[in-house]
Amino acid sequence: METIIIGDYDLLGKSIPRVDGREKVTGAAKYAADIELAGMLWCKILRSPLPHAKILNIDVSKAKRVIGVKAICTAKDFGGFRWGWMPATRDEPPLAEDKVRYYGEGVAAVAAIDEDTAEEALEQIKVDYEELPAVFDAEEALKEGAPVIHDYRPNNISWEFHMDFGDVDRAFREADLVREDRFVTARVIQGFLEPPSAVAYWEGGGVTIYAAKQSPYFLYRHIAQCFKLPLSKVRVIQPFVGGGFGGTKNDSVAGDFCVVMLSKMTGKPVKFVYSMEEVMVTSRRRHNCVIYNKMGMKKDGTIVAMQSKVIADGGAYTAIGPLTMYLTGCLSTLPYKLPNFRHDAYRVFTNNPVSAAMRGHGVTHTRFAAEIQMEMMAEELGLDPIEVRLKNAIEAPYETVNKITVHSCGLKEGLMRLKESSLWKEKEKEKRKNHILCGVGVSGTAYLGGARQRGHQSAGAILRLCEDGTVEYLTGATDAGQGSDTVLVQIIAEELGLPIEHIDIKRVDTAYTPIDPGTYGSRVTALAGEAAMKAARDLKRQLAEIAAKEWNVTPDEIVFKNGTVSVKDQPLKSLPFRKLAQIACYSGSGRVLIGKGYSEYGIEPLDFEKGIGNAGTAYSFTAQLSRVEVDSETGFVKCTDMIIAHDCGKPLNPALVESQNQGAAVQGLGQALYEEFKMDKGRTLNPNFADYKIPGIKDVPKIEVIHVLTEDPNVPYGAKEASEGAIVSTPPSIVSAIHDATGIWFTELPVTPEKIALALRNRK
Repeated sequence: METIIIGDYDLLGKSIPRVDGREKVTGAAKYAADIELAGMLWCKILRSPLPHAKILNIDVSKAKRVIGVKAICTAKDFGGFRWGWMPATRDEPPLAEDKVRYYGEGVAAVAAIDEDTAEEALEQIKVDYEELPAVFDAEEALKEGAPVIHDYRPNNISWEFHMDFGDVDRAFREADLVREDRFVTARVIQGFLEPPSAVAYWEGGGVTIYAAKQSPYFLYRHIAQCFKLPLSKVRVIQPFVGGGFGGTKNDSVAGDFCVVMLSKMTGKPVKFVYSMEEVMVTSRRRHNCVIYNKMGMKKDGTIVAMQSKVIADGGAYTAIGPLTMYLTGCLSTLPYKLPNFRHDAYRVFTNNPVSAAMRGHGVTHTRFAAEIQMEMMAEELGLDPIEVRLKNAIEAPYETVNKITVHSCGLKEGLMRLKESSLWKEKEKEKRKNHILCGVGVSGTAYLGGARQRGHQSAGAILRLCEDGTVEYLTGATDAGQGSDTVLVQIIAEELGLPIEHIDIKRVDTAYTPIDPGTYGSRVTALAGEAAMKAARDLKRQLAEIAAKEWNVTPDEIVFKNGTVSVKDQPLKSLPFRKLAQIACYSGSGRVLIGKGYSEYGIEPLDFEKGIGNAGTAYSFTAQLSRVEVDSETGFVKCTDMIIAHDCGKPLNPALVESQNQGAAVQGLGQALYEEFKMDKGRTLNPNFADYKIPGIKDVPKIEVIHVLTEDPNVPYGAKEASEGAIVSTPPSIVSAIHDATGIWFTELPVTPEKIALALRNRK
């Protein structure tokens, strides 16, 4: 196992296998779709065949007569409830009310004795529509006279941000080179393997739900609001989660509300499992954006100003879109020095499926534009692209023009490691092999960790000492596949000096675990990790007081290590941890020892409206090289090598950090070269992974991850975000490499073989 020395630790810095690995590889792990309850009914949702239409009438009388149908619900049953990320934008009903706003929007839901019967009933529901003019392009939706999607936003602007720092106009006047370009990013999906699913049962005036969520406490609140229940009457139990990456696993979906409503109506447990086609057609995906970027640069490569305008296709509802728009701007002032910056972001309603969060949230769009434009300008000025990045790279400590404070930064070291690599040094040696053109591209980025946003940001941990010396760990944090359960257990075991198998983590059950917003913005290790550390120290403090009394010493002389408790520098005074636990639990009337801890990183003021302040507790930095081979006849691109120099501070589990970077890089590879929903008037034309095309095993390049170690005081043990940076840095590094191979700049993602072949042909 790989070990990185990050301090005087026994477990932290070691590549300990995942604590959930055996259950997952043996198939013992239970996911939401595996949950079966006695008397359970199946829920299926009737979806709109039109992208924009008034609902004139819904007739469910024939469907109710289908044998085996137990209940049917429509929007009327939800009493006008709507949800959304913030109070001003709660515009989405569980099922469409007066009109449908995108193809596939839920209109009615059936509960029946099995899936076939539920689907048969859907065919018997008659909905009368009056089709409305629709709009499917964000820039078209902004034009005067465009169809209005929501009456409360007659200009179709779902949300907008405007940021302005420094003197942008003066800086452009003083620049030696100013360039303006248009960039486009594609409409892509998260690509999780487990579709949304849930089982709900209503009893005792409340509801229990088993749900596939990376943020189960979002659902917890949504259900309480929707059904007017106190939170104590909503219980969300989270089984294993088969991937997340944001979007639909981060938010609620129609099925979540419908199974609760149908269970309430029938008194039976009700289950839904979306088909993958439903996911691909209706679920939340990454915003596709148009970015107009303007950059000013001195002859020596110094960046003096940047101005960006982002127009994002938000689809039919607002969801978490305001945060997306905020992130497109606030993090543009990293990872390079940028003294003057202006940003205008518009999220626009269209009659497309809803856009929302995805790994690398918001930053992927504007960083792609900025990185490629910086490369273009370096080329015009005859400068080395790595040297330009080194000239502009920030160094810690640093405060950006919009008051982001950086306490640690490994960007320069990462860029230097790339510059010294054989991949970069040899890039000029072999540019062409017959019809294969070779190129190497570079990029850099920063990403926030320990995300802080509006609303409730708590993260807590509870440890219960068992009398046999093992520990039960309760956390509201979710492992959606990233390996955080392992890291959190590693932290507790390290603090208590116990073997990792003596810590048993309990997955989220809102009836028992501390409340936690969930897994997004790389917040789990930073915030839940801090809570776990403090809970372990709290429990250790209590045990140390008991041990100190036994040995007549002070508590700070007690040492916990290798499953043993001893007095510092007195090796004869020691006993097994298990024995101390028994003393603690059995002495006198006996004790109940509970360790408690919570995160306190989220209290710094943040001006969300103006984009000022820290959206995270710490910031990772990534420098990346990609090598590609381009077939000059077909335009096909093969990415052969990547080097990712990643500053996550201190990798608490190096293997997990490495695998997360590899996964993010492959996801970024897909967005650079393959992935894009093909749409025709709101209808998704490639609603399966055969036609949508994500990278397969043969597309994965050789990926080397270099750990760049830095010290950051704002996160537990110095562990910062790991891997969201890699999904941001991969597309620009690949597009830069394609340019190095072909001499052509591509500014629209994905860069498909057709685009390359056509561009090469036109150049001839």
